[in-house]
Amino acid sequence: MTLFRADEHGLPEGQTAQPKTKAQRRRTLGVTLLVGSLVLAVGLAAVPSAYVIEQPGPWFDTLGTVSVPDPNDDSKKEKIPLITIDGIQTFPTTGELDLLTVSVLGNPDQTPSWLEVAGAWFDPSKAVVPMELIFPKDETTKQREESNTAQMIDSQQDAIAAALTNLGYDVVVGVEVLGFTKDSPAKSELQLGDVITAFNGTAVESVPQLRELLKANGAGVPGTVSFLRKGVATEAQVTPADVDGNVVLGIGAKAKYDFPFDVSIRLDDVGGPSAGMMFALGIIDKLTPHDLTGGNHFAGTGTIDAQGNVGPIGGIQQKLYGAKKAGATYFLAPADNCDEVVDHVPDGLQVYSVKTLDDALKVLSFVDMHGTKSEAMNAKMGMLATCKN
Repeated sequence: MTLFRADEHGLPEGQTAQPKTKAQRRRTLGVTLLVGSLVLAVGLAAVPSAYVIEQPGPWFDTLGTVSVPDPNDDSKKEKIPLITIDGIQTFPTTGELDLLTVSVLGNPDQTPSWLEVAGAWFDPSKAVVPMELIFPKDETTKQREESNTAQMIDSQQDAIAAALTNLGYDVVVGVEVLGFTKDSPAKSELQLGDVITAFNGTAVESVPQLRELLKANGAGVPGTVSFLRKGVATEAQVTPADVDGNVVLGIGAKAKYDFPFDVSIRLDDVGGPSAGMMFALGIIDKLTPHDLTGGNHFAGTGTIDAQGNVGPIGGIQQKLYGAKKAGATYFLAPADNCDEVVDHVPDGLQVYSVKTLDDALKVLSFVDMHGTKSEAMNAKMGMLATCKN
């Protein structure tokens, strides 16, 4: 038996619904927004992005040890010095000289979600980077890994050369020929493995220097290439060519060194050339009777060549935060990265700008002398460059 007829609000016909109070309307709106936000968050978390996220990676003390697989048992690890020097006396060290890395969150197979990307935008220690800048479409994973490994190996050799050159050793032999371009003007005169020692009578110590000598010679003008072939010195006339405005011999090459004793650097699963300067500092500290760090904690980054020139690197902001996380007090930054350093220095980290290995050594010496007063003393004396001065 029906007692009453109900309208669309569930009320008896003829009875009007009571209007919602202001508090009820606010509560309803809040619930709606909350549900909408949750739905949006879930959607963003599931949708892949076209970016990767750069963030501070592991750090390694070049004066310390690293864990490597036990050669007798792959399931175990053993600790060995990151830098090992044999055939000459070494000396104890006390401080830390950290090299820094940048890790990448995401890859073409598993990209970060938009929610992760949004979070990274507001984190000063992270950077959101287009996928193709880190993972070019025309480069395979294997090619990328091989390139990073080759850069690391070359940077280690350059660091050893820079350290030993700084200590007075003559280690640079010349520039070794590794390959030829299709139309190389040098292909008829040079062979793989030849070591170019001079061009037009000027000693060649690096690939960049050879480029400058070729530029000074000019394209279409014969030049004299002095080189070693299986240890025998000889010469040949080669006419450099112009390729896209560059004067070239059409060769692939890298510096060739001859070290008077063995220096080995062990650092697995880290690629690229950016640790060069810190490797060089670690080698010098081990070969120097005086403790260069004075027990202080330094971190830094930068490429290096045999002449001790420090070059810029990528991910400097992430490395600044990595240094802070590592507990470093002092940071050595390549001068050419200073525009990315200013206004991005974590509290408590003192940053010094360096152009050469000698600049870096001066920072170590200054901090050893003045300790916790280094920043104030440098502000007063102006002896060390910072990214602000």
